[in-house]
Amino acid sequence: MNLSTKGRYGLRAMVELALHYGEGPILLKEIAKRQEISEKYLEQLIIPLKIASMVKSTRGAHGGYELTVPPEQIKVYEVIQVLEGSLAPVGCIDNPTICPRSSTCVTRDLWMQMKQSMVKVLNSITLAELAEQQKSRQRTGNLMYHI
Repeated sequence: MNLSTKGRYGLRAMVELALHYGEGPILLKEIAKRQEISEKYLEQLIIPLKIASMVKSTRGAHGGYELTVPPEQIKVYEVIQVLEGSLAPVGCIDNPTICPRSSTCVTRDLWMQMKQSMVKVLNSITLAELAEQQKSRQRTGNLMYHI
């Protein structure tokens, strides 16, 4: 199962907002530039995050986007769920009535475990943790070694 660019890019945008939490709104153009994402595409991704009250926008000269709550309070799963919907690898996990074999199908149990594992991992990580990892990688990535 692959996450779409909606989930991957949207999560990167949220990490960028987490990196700058408490500093005021950030222009979408800046997020797009820092994360190397098309600004037009980012405009589409920010809408469901705004509807879900994860981000808010401010208009005007000092406007932009910011998280509505501290990044420690936002689980990665919540972001992915808003952008991707269900993580079920097959439709019968969320809607068993679509398959007459749902109650007897052994592979359905496997797909259910797969979904539960993904949800568990994504629920165990916050935006704050990803932001800290990003800061750490930026520090070590900027080191230059001269011989």
